[in-house]
Amino acid sequence: MSIIEAQAPLHEAHRDNHTHRDVNGGWLRPAVFGAMDGLVSNLALMTGVAGGAVSTQTVVITGLAGLAAGAFSMAAGEYTSVASQRELVEAELDVERRQLRKHPIDEMEELAALYVSRGVEPELAREVAMQLSKDPEQALEIHAREELGIDPDDLPSPTVAAVSSFASFALGALLPVLPFLLGATALWPAVLLALVGLFACGALVARVTARGWLFSGMRQLVLGGAAAAVTYGLGMLLGAAL
Repeated sequence: MSIIEAQAPLHEAHRDNHTHRDVNGGWLRPAVFGAMDGLVSNLALMTGVAGGAVSTQTVVITGLAGLAAGAFSMAAGEYTSVASQRELVEAELDVERRQLRKHPIDEMEELAALYVSRGVEPELAREVAMQLSKDPEQALEIHAREELGIDPDDLPSPTVAAVSSFASFALGALLPVLPFLLGATALWPAVLLALVGLFACGALVARVTARGWLFSGMRQLVLGGAAAAVTYGLGMLLGAAL
């Protein structure tokens, strides 16, 4: 009894403190990476055009066009990708649903064998499989999780994916354009704001990784800054050649 009482506080502490990061990323991962994509691509596009010694108006128009084109492209691609994935999953669920209806015993035995392969005693595994197979919808959910690795009640929405992708990309792509819209006539304020945004996005990525926020922020700042520098140099070369 004293051993149980001594261990109880440890169990309570473990339960209260035992938490994990969201390894799937939830909404944060696609939002941050979408914004980062828009920021890097539009910054590189604008610096490349600016390197060609064009007018400020041309740089702004380029930035706005890049924002619109990139956001619509991202949304369309994300919608198509997620819709195709969802259709494939639903087709596989229909196959599993038909198998459960036509061959319920075989499917139950298959589920029991799966539990046995994971170390459950055969008799207990068969009893559990029988209990779970009594409800067709529950049986479908269990088979989908175990065989396909999916949750039928948590399929991704193509519309949500497209809208979130559009919004996050547009927000990131807006940062390099914003100083010009507020009256700036030089490139450096746009580059400075974009670099700050890159660092912030990189630091946010640290929330879904094991890296520190400083490392993630600096890494993204360096990579994005390098992309902008390279495209600026290419713009200068092309501008001088044309």
